[in-house]
Parts: sequence; structure tokens; C-alpha cells
Amino acid sequence: MAVVAALAAISLFVGVADLDAFILFASRIPRTVALILAGAAFAITGLIMQLLTRNRFVEPGTTGATDAASLALLAVLMTTPGLPIWAKAIAGTIGAFVGVFGFLALARRIPSRSSVLVPIVGILYGGVIGAVTTFIAYRADVLQELLSWSVGDFSGILRGRYEMLYLAAAAALIAWIAADRFTVAGLGDDAARGLGLDTRGVMGLGVGIIAMVTGIMMVVTGALPFLGLIAPNIVSRLIGDNMRRAVPLVALLGAALVLLCDLVGRVVRFPFEIPISVVMGVVGGIVFLWLLLGTASPASAAPPTRRAARRARAEVAR
Repeated sequence: MAVVAALAAISLFVGVADLDAFILFASRIPRTVALILAGAAFAITGLIMQLLTRNRFVEPGTTGATDAASLALLAVLMTTPGLPIWAKAIAGTIGAFVGVFGFLALARRIPSRSSVLVPIVGILYGGVIGAVTTFIAYRADVLQELLSWSVGDFSGILRGRYEMLYLAAAAALIAWIAADRFTVAGLGDDAARGLGLDTRGVMGLGVGIIAMVTGIMMVVTGALPFLGLIAPNIVSRLIGDNMRRAVPLVALLGAALVLLCDLVGRVVRFPFEIPISVVMGVVGGIVFLWLLLGTASPASAAPPTRRAARRARAEVAR
């Protein structure tokens, strides 16, 4: 919490324009709030995705969710370009929803449930959707618009432009409320059903939260690669897989990472800015490879610890 507060305070004072009341309330505060909300919400979607697939190496960006949202937004741009931002967010949410369900259907067909094979299938799946989207955008001469969704950037965040992220934060809060059910769902379908859990309902809720956050993020800020992968894995190594305990820490770590990467992008070539997705892509890519090559093993796809499972069972039984 103190780290997030310190980074947020620094973020308020970094920028090209001289700081005055107008700049503070019209640009710096909205940007800082957007960074915190986006970081917290998107990191939690990675945690949900990892529990639903029982795999530590997946997140919305590596499972086709962001690519499918981009394809849906491209369809909107080519058919009804005058839609308001909230309607575009709904279209992005629907696209991400379909994309996540498509990935889950593919993941269920992987016989070995390999901890490495699942994210590779997700990357290939997202790559196919992304290639189709890029081809259509190229033919329609709208590659610039496509770039604005796929490259996360907070430099254009102003008052009146970011408030939709509060909905993403609300979705993350719902994830915390239903945390025990997600923890039980992470035990596997058979075990969860044996404990009386409505696995389809929990799966639908989780996919809905992931899709909603992804759709809003794509429209407001653009994609943030690997954030949903890094934060849950670091927290999991510290406290285990109990989602109720992990959600607040994942949210804080996600917010801190986004604030830090944004600051790096703003100061490394000052007065110019490097988009945050570039900084996060470098950091996240290194961490992802380290996790994939250095620690990937069948055990890494193991269900939550016994202690976390017992605690979750008790919560569900209440």
C-alpha cells in the first residue's frame, strides 16, 4: 500500500507541462487514478484465468481475449464508427467473452494438461485471431486504430475519459466477493462438483469478469501485456493459492507495476514518452520466459494447497 501511494505521488509530479491546478485535476490525477484502477483490475483477471484453467502461465493477453476484443472493436469501427465509448466497450467485452470461451474449449481438448502446452496453445490461438484482425485492418486502412487498442498508453487519459475503469474495478471487487468459489473451482471439475459447487456458474462468472475488464481496458487504455501473468505468480509464491487472501495483494502489486512501468516510460526519454505496453512487454516477457523455462513443471499446474482448499471448502459449505 505504501509503495503504491509513493508511486502515485511521484506520478502526479512527472510530466512535460508545469504543474498547476488545471493540469493536476484535468490530467495528472485522472492518469494516476486510471493507472491504479487498470493495474489492479487487469492483474486480478489473470488470477481468475489461472484458477479457471489451473495453469499459472495464462492471462487474458496470452489466451486470445485481447485479440478477440480487438477483432470485435474492428468490426464496430468498420460498420458503426460513431458509437459512443461505452458501446465500444460492450462490443469489446462481447469479443473478449467469445475469445475466452474459445480458448477454454481448446484447453479442455489438451490431453496432458501440460503446464507449458496450455499457454503455447493460447498464444497460437491469439496469434491466429490477431493475424486475421491485422489483415482486415490492413485491407481497410485502419491499422492506426488497431494499434491504439493493442498498445497500452495512458498519455491520452484526461478527465471524462477514464471513468469507465471504475466498472472494471467493480468487476474486480465481485471477484473478491466470490473468491472462495473460484478457489474451489481451481480444485478441478470433479472435486468442485463433489463439494456442491455450481462449476458452470462460477466459470461463467469468471469469464464474464475477465471479458468485462478486458473490453473496457482495450477501449480506454489499450492492452497491458503480461500484467495478469506477473502479479498473480509473484503473490502465489509468497502466500499460496487462496484467492481471498491473494486478490488484495494481486491488486496492489498490479497497480504498483503499472505505476512503475508508466513512470519508466515517461522519464527514460523525457520529454517524450514510451508507451507503457512497451516497458511492460519487456519486463513481462523476461519474467514469462523465466517462469516458463526455469520453473515450468507439471507440479506448477497443481491445484491450490490443501490448507487453501480446506479453507475454501469451509466457506462454500457456509
